[in-house]
Amino acid sequence: MDVKELGFELAHIGINEPGSAEGKATAELLCSLFGFACRETEGSYFVGKDEFEIMKKPFYGEKGHIAIRTTDTEKAMAYLADKGVEFEMDSAGRGPDGKIRVIYFAKDIAGFRIHLTQKA
Repeated sequence: MDVKELGFELAHIGINEPGSAEGKATAELLCSLFGFACRETEGSYFVGKDEFEIMKKPFYGEKGHIAIRTTDTEKAMAYLADKGVEFEMDSAGRGPDGKIRVIYFAKDIAGFRIHLTQKA
């Protein structure tokens, strides 16, 4: 498979914080510095046009995570598995059709856990 067919692109960068208060402070700082909007979800704060996800508690990855969009998560998994990537199968999120739409790598890269996410 040609990597270009998978349409890989950066979705967002996730930053782990130890708690909700610290997450909120980081989100508010980024918003005030750059004039970004902020929206709160149950587990995080999204900043800007969702370029940053500030976690309310530590999640996958020592430092956080990097979300990569793809045109087809399952084909991307096969492509990356051929390159030696292993996946955290317990992290798989499936769509109504039963196909994997979100999944995390099993290991960090430079302290960040990569996760694939299906383009809409």
